[in-house]
Amino acid sequence: MNSLSSDRTENLSASSSSSECQQNGGSSFSHLPLVPDPAIYAVMTAYAKDSSPLKLNLGVGVYRSEDGKPFILDVVRRAEQLLANNRSANKEYLPITGIPEFNELSAKLILGNDSPAIKENRVTTVQGVAGCGSLSLGAEFLAKHYRQTVYIPDQTYPNHPNFFTSVGLVVKTYRYYDPTTCGLDFQGLMEDLSSASPGAIVLLQACGHNPTGVDPTISQWEQIRLLMRSKGLLPFFDSAYQGLVSGDLDADAWPLRLFVADGGECLIAQSYSKNMGLYGERVGALSIVCKTAEVARKVESQQKILIRPSYSNPPIHGASIVTAILKDSKNPNRLVNKQREIRKA
Repeated sequence: MNSLSSDRTENLSASSSSSECQQNGGSSFSHLPLVPDPAIYAVMTAYAKDSSPLKLNLGVGVYRSEDGKPFILDVVRRAEQLLANNRSANKEYLPITGIPEFNELSAKLILGNDSPAIKENRVTTVQGVAGCGSLSLGAEFLAKHYRQTVYIPDQTYPNHPNFFTSVGLVVKTYRYYDPTTCGLDFQGLMEDLSSASPGAIVLLQACGHNPTGVDPTISQWEQIRLLMRSKGLLPFFDSAYQGLVSGDLDADAWPLRLFVADGGECLIAQSYSKNMGLYGERVGALSIVCKTAEVARKVESQQKILIRPSYSNPPIHGASIVTAILKDSKNPNRLVNKQREIRKA
């Protein structure tokens, strides 16, 4: 029996059990197993319950003040004040793809103001529900329109496999971290990508690799690019830490810009949770760089079809904060300067 038939049998069995429970006055969901919380959220819960005055939260990486309290960047406070003072602002529904200006600014932030791909209208950017929501949307899009095996680093963000397996894509790993050198296993990485199936999807972290902190050099990135393009591998970049590795927004985006500059296609998920400290606002973007402007229009139309039955349109507040910061013509480097202050602290 193949896996699909097996799954159907299990579903029919569960449905039968549920139906019997309903008829007997029991719960329709009593057959469900109890699963533990993800480890990192279990740590957060344990921290909240611990009454020790000496406790330290080493779980989720977030900004904190000297006394351990949540810390909001000054630039975010200023942006929120601008929004609060704007009498023309409203809480109307956004378009399916989000705030147009946010999407435009996000694409320029990650690809560069002078990106040929943007000027040629080959990039479609939609507002996502943080980095996770953007990755999830990208995975769903690929599962529907480009069903290929996904290769992820061996050592990666624990949620990465979930985005792809949850939509039925096969996930494999490629060598990345070498524990003997505490560095990049570049030879292993190249060997594994060389043996990857043609056309496969390769998940790459743009900078600040989670959880190892190990990134390829620019020279190594160029070799990775040449190999992937020669095999027709599709890059899917996760950019969660732009500006926080080098303190320079452009330098941290340089690896993925190498791939965009060659005219090839790629997907890019952005998150503003870390570099703006907007964790709970859930602000992100998914950009798909296409071969032509016509293809980009088709891709965006298909993304709308996926978004509509999911969350219909994204939330407005967090993206409005990001938009206010990115379009601030008085000091366009304010975010970078604030990041540098944090790095020195």
